[in-house]
Amino acid sequence: MTEADAGLDWRTYAGSGLPPILETALACFTEHGYHGTTIRTVAARADLSVPGLYYHYPSKQALLVAIVSYAMDDLWERSTQALEEAGPDVRRRLDLLVECLVLFHAYRRDLAFIAASEIRSLVGDARTTYIGARDRQQRLMDEVVEDGVAQKVFTTEYPREVSRAIVTMCTGVSQWYRPEGEHAPQELAERYRVMARMTVGAA
Repeated sequence: MTEADAGLDWRTYAGSGLPPILETALACFTEHGYHGTTIRTVAARADLSVPGLYYHYPSKQALLVAIVSYAMDDLWERSTQALEEAGPDVRRRLDLLVECLVLFHAYRRDLAFIAASEIRSLVGDARTTYIGARDRQQRLMDEVVEDGVAQKVFTTEYPREVSRAIVTMCTGVSQWYRPEGEHAPQELAERYRVMARMTVGAA
């Protein structure tokens, strides 16, 4: 269960949100990459035997799938809550969806980074499921931008490309953001909201 599922406000982040074993696996994947991490390394850091770890997750791939699934579910729940809060005003919907994306990729930077970068390591149905979840998430922004253009609130001539650019800009936060940096996540979100409005051509 994600924090959003548990009823927390979509702006609230308490810890990593992951169960301890997955939190340990995420730390290993972040430090060494998926292919550079062994089950033995994860088990040792989690204070488990290898058979003990396999009792919970039958393979290293299962660990990655669980991490990626949590990331996409958590982001989806937070995004839909943000849009629900925004109501019908398309400017407000853009603002809050951008805010949600930036906060997630700042507070959950390691989780978001692994979910995005290790898609290459997912196999079979897990990869297909991830791509479907990613595309579903992208469609939220597509719909906001398209609605804004249809209402003549946004003036961009390239709604689909602009939508992708905004999402890419927001998700890129996970690649460089550090808590000790110049801006807190909420301050950064405010700046990105301004930039997103400029990008869609909003007044």
